[in-house]
This record gives sequence, C-alpha cells and structure tokens, in this order.
Amino acid sequence: MRGATSPDNAHPSPRPSPERERGPAPHLARPGEGARRALQRILLLGILLLLSLRAGAGTLDRAGVERFFPPPLVVGERDDALPVWPILKQEAGSYEVFAYAFESIDLAPIPGFAGTPPNLLVALAPDGSFREVKVLSHHEPVFLEGLGSEPLFAFVEQYAGLSARRAIRVGRANARASGAPPQGVVDGISMATASTRVINESILNAALAVARRRLGFGAAANLGLKVEARTDAFEPLPFADLLARGYAKRFVVTNGQAEAAFRGTGVEGRAEGPADVPLTDLVFAYLNVPTIGRNLLGEARFAALTRELGPGDHAVLVVSAGPLNPLGEDFVMGSIPDRIAIQQEGLVVNARDMAIERRGGGMAGLPEGPWTILRIAAQAGFDPSRHWSLSEKIVRERGQILVERVARDFAADYALPESLFVREKPEAGPSWTDSWTARGWELGAIAAALGLLVPVLSRQRGLVADQRRFGAFRLAFLAFTLLFIGWYAQAQLSIVTLVGLVRAALGGGGLNFLLYDPPSLLLWAFVLASLVAWGRGTFCGWLCPFGALQELAAWPARRLGLRQVAVPPALDRALRLVKYAVLAAILGAAALASPLADSLAEIEPFKTAITLFFVRSWPFVAYAAGLILLNLFVYKAFCRYLCPLGAALALGGRLRLLDWIPRRSECGSPCQLCKVRCRYGAITPSGRIDYPECFQCMECVTIIHDPGQCVPQVVARKRGRTIAPRPVAAE
Repeated sequence: MRGATSPDNAHPSPRPSPERERGPAPHLARPGEGARRALQRILLLGILLLLSLRAGAGTLDRAGVERFFPPPLVVGERDDALPVWPILKQEAGSYEVFAYAFESIDLAPIPGFAGTPPNLLVALAPDGSFREVKVLSHHEPVFLEGLGSEPLFAFVEQYAGLSARRAIRVGRANARASGAPPQGVVDGISMATASTRVINESILNAALAVARRRLGFGAAANLGLKVEARTDAFEPLPFADLLARGYAKRFVVTNGQAEAAFRGTGVEGRAEGPADVPLTDLVFAYLNVPTIGRNLLGEARFAALTRELGPGDHAVLVVSAGPLNPLGEDFVMGSIPDRIAIQQEGLVVNARDMAIERRGGGMAGLPEGPWTILRIAAQAGFDPSRHWSLSEKIVRERGQILVERVARDFAADYALPESLFVREKPEAGPSWTDSWTARGWELGAIAAALGLLVPVLSRQRGLVADQRRFGAFRLAFLAFTLLFIGWYAQAQLSIVTLVGLVRAALGGGGLNFLLYDPPSLLLWAFVLASLVAWGRGTFCGWLCPFGALQELAAWPARRLGLRQVAVPPALDRALRLVKYAVLAAILGAAALASPLADSLAEIEPFKTAITLFFVRSWPFVAYAAGLILLNLFVYKAFCRYLCPLGAALALGGRLRLLDWIPRRSECGSPCQLCKVRCRYGAITPSGRIDYPECFQCMECVTIIHDPGQCVPQVVARKRGRTIAPRPVAAE
C-alpha cells in the first residue's frame, strides 16, 4: 500500500509488490535525487560489508609471551583460574618464579579516551614490584594522531622497579626530575593527562588483582565476595553522633607528633605553633552507607553521588579543618591526591578524586576546609566492611640549591559494623547483570514511555487526529526524552556505538560492551524495530534527547514569531547529502582502525549537550550552543544536514515495511498545505513522503484527518460531495 493509503483507511499496510501497485504516471525525479539514492545504497552496502567482516585478535598465546621473555627465561603454563603466565628463571639447579605476566585488558578493562580499553603486558615480581610493562595496543587519539606512540612507550617503562604495594600517581612532565618521590610518581606527558591516567589505573588495578591471588598479600580470602552497603540502613543523625559511633572519623596530627616523627632528619624544628596545636585535622567517612552519606551530603547530593558511582564503586569523603591542606596547593580535580591514600591489608588502594561540584556546604558541624570525594573502582578489590585506614603524607624540605624532601606517613584506622553491609558470594554469571539490576526502575520508566508511544502513533484516528491534545502530548513527551532519557538516564544514542560495532566486527571482539548500558540498549532495540516498521522518524522525532532539546528551544521562538530562513530547494537537497558523507568518513576511519573516527564523531554535539550538561571546554560548548541557535532559524539543521546517526538510520529505513502516512490523490496537485507545513522538508511537491527525511512529527497526519484543515475535504464538503481517494505512486 505504499503511497496508496486512504485517510478513510489510514492504518499502515505492508508494501505491495510492483505488479499490484497502480496509479498515475510517475513524476520525474528531482535534480540530485538519483545521486542521493545511489550514495545511500553504496553506504548501506558498505556498512553491511563492514559488519560482516571478522578479524581474529585475541590475547597473547605462549609464543607471543615468549617473544617478550626470551631464553634463559622460560614461560610456564598459563593459569587455569587467572589469566597469568608464570615466567621462570633457573636458580641453583631449579626453576624459580621470576615474574607473573598478564595482560591488563583481562583483569582491568578500563575504557580509554577513545572508548576502548588499552592493553598492556605487565610482569609482576613475587615481591610485588614491576619487572616490566609494555604497550600491546591502544586507541588513544593524542598518541595516534598527534604525539606518536613513542612517548607512551617511554611512559610505561617508568614502572619497572616500582612497587604495586604503594600508590603510584601520574605527575607533571619531568616530575621526578623536579624532586618528586621516585617510588610514588611517574612523569606525566603534556597534553595526554587523561590517557596516562587511564593507563596508570589499568596497570595498578590489574596488578592488584594478581597480587591478591598470587603474591600472598592483600585480601585474598575475600575474593569472590560481593560486599555492598545496605540501602535500607538509614538513620538521621547529627554530626556529633556520626563521630561518636565511628561512622565519621577525626584524624588529627599535632605539631608535637610531627616533630617527633621528623626527629633526626635535619628538618625538625619547623613547627609553626605549640606542640598540642593540630598541624593537620581531617574528617573522613565512607559514603555508600545511607546513614553516613545522606546525613553528610544531604538528600540531593547523595542521590547524585549514587547515580554517578558505577556498580561496585566506593566513595570516601575527606574534609580538612586544619592549617595543612592535604590535597596540596597544585591539586587538580579528578587526579589522585599526592598526600592522602587509602590502605587495606598491606595494599594501597587506588582512589581518585571524583571531580564533582564543590559549591555549597555539607551538614552542620562538618569542617569547611578543602575537601575531596575519592572514588575507589570496583576492580580495586576494596572491602568496605573490613578494617582499612587513611594515611596522610607530611613533607618537609631541606637545602636551598639541591632541595631534598623528607616525608613521614601518619595513618588513622577506620572500621564500620558488618551489619551495615550485605556480604554474599556472587552467583556465577556475567558482570553486566549488575548494571541491569541497578537501573531496573529506569528501564521500567523508559519501557512504559515506549509502550505509550506506540499506540499513540499507530492509532492515527485517535490522539493524533486532535491537533490541540496531540500538540500538548508531543511537547510533554519531548520534555521526558530530554530530561529523563537524556540528562538523567544518559541514554543518548550516538554514532559512537556504530563505531564500536565496526571495531568489534573487524577486531574479532564481542558485543558485550553494549550490555553495560541497559537504557541505551533498550532504546536501540526499540529503534531498530521501529526502523523496520516505520523508518527513521520514530527515533529522530521522538527519542533523540538532542533533537528534543532543539525542538523545545524552537517552540517559544516560534510562538514569538521568530522568522525562519527558507533554504532554497537545490541547496537543501545538496546539504542533505552531507550527513551521508560524514557517516562514510566516520565508519571508514573506524574500519581502518584510525583514531580519526573518534575525532570525527565529535561532529555530534550529544556528548557536550546531553552527557556532560555543557560542562566542557568552550569550543565544544560554543559548537553545541551554535547548533541550537541555528535551529531557531533553520529548523533542526543539524539533524537534517549533519547528523551521522540520522544518516545511518535513514539508510536502515530503506528496509521499512510500512507506508504508514496517509495520502490523498489531491496531495501535491492541487493541495500543497502539508508540504508548506512540514518544517523538515520531508514532503515533495508531488505530495509524496520522503521517508528517509521524515521525523514522524505527525503534523501532516493531523491535517489530513481534520475536516477543517484538509483542503480537499473542505472543498468537497462545500460542494456537497465526498472524496473518492485514488492511489498515489510510491516515492
């Protein structure tokens, strides 16, 4: 029934065979239409070809490991329980373990800047020190596009000789040459701060996993236990009671205690006050327990913190009330603090500042000095129900020309009642199931919204036919899409997912990464189903948060009479081809394993406007804001001309089964009302629907069902007759 739907029988019907389709003589194709269709077919075939390819990658086998550890070293048998290769060395007639070699991606697959985890070969000695670290693979744009990989190779070489028992942070470039402690700092790389931090966390978290199981230290007995704070454990308590119960801990080091620790080092006698006056005065607490976190942070901040923490992650608050700033004067948000560390059972736990909003105060009684919330990743193996400690490093200097730093560590113990936690042996199963359980209510809300949307759009003589009520429904649904699906659930679909699919297809990887974002996967499933049924418009017109943001921004401008620019038809047709070229460039770069794909994907403003709430560097913010401003004058210009995801969906929409938009034979000749009203330019002068450009706003459907708006019905009623619909040739 393609192009032959009568308004009196407006339900979608399957596409007919060419032998059965009849109608007036076909119209001549518009200029450029042939080129656009050819380009679309080529791109669609190219995408299907890319996704059909497979290239084996896998992890290192024995021969691969032996290339890194040649004779006289011997590579032993790979561990069945842990992906570790023992590296053996002959000593006094017998073989001793020289190191345990493993790939970081097997133990700590932390996504890098490009969304793909780096993979490093790590050799850990039996005493917990690093024998060697080598880069096996990475997709960090700053190294692939700009600096080259050599600085990264030199960066990981610094780990040789360092110990996994101690915290290791990434300092500034030449940090160790400037006097930083050689055991706790590796030199950073200018312009690659984010990438080197990911590399550092990958190395440390993977090494700690091996240390706990193979080196005899750390919480080996607790491996496999799932320890979570009880969500029902809430009791409103003042700050004094939190301290009294030990839920919040005060950690004080006086001038006298510091002097005693530095005695005999040549830096004693530096105290600036009486011996009993605090030099450092900290309050710290584990925040995941609601009785602690909700009381200290307040309802809103605790809820925000809970949303931001990943499954299995932990948060620790540290606030200073003393004269010594534990974060250091040059502290950078999002980094690992220099002077404070969390330790548990002989290991320093990798804890990073969460870089969250720092304005506003906490509960009454909480100090107002410098503070941080430290995130401990699930991979670190931290058990909050067991004893742990917070340590602070106090540093003094001596010498004027060759400055020497002398440090002393002070620690305070922390322990919470086991009744505040749920400890259980996790069932054998994939780790992504935790994400689905944690976000169950979000999935329910989105599923309910989708369940409401389908009958509204499919029953075209229902709500859609009532212009006033349907207009209110559309605005409300777009607000839900922006506020809940986009800003709250962070389920903005993106071309980045297709880039990941291409990389997985060509790299032989799995698609498990999709399972860790349940709301987005639910939307992808619905969008693919609606794509086959109705075409591109369901997502682009109803479920895209950035599209909703544009439409909501344009609504008051339209009410205020802001005049829009009419794009000339020839230019409009040419501009619509641009998004297909952008799509081809992005997927082509991904297929070639080029990091340029990630840079090109920034043409989408989704990350800036939706994921990061416009909290980003000014060029990205200016670009996203500029597109919203352009939308006020050229309606949804980005969606129509630039969006690579829209181009991919338009190509997939060629598989559409239904021609669901009703048309009359009078549409286009003589009536042009729907074409004039369509702000997307998805109705041709002939009256046909250009489905790849249709955003399913349903305005033309409302018009054709309204006897007061549909011109053929108005004319027929005045002449006292009814309209006999005739088929219209399909687009």
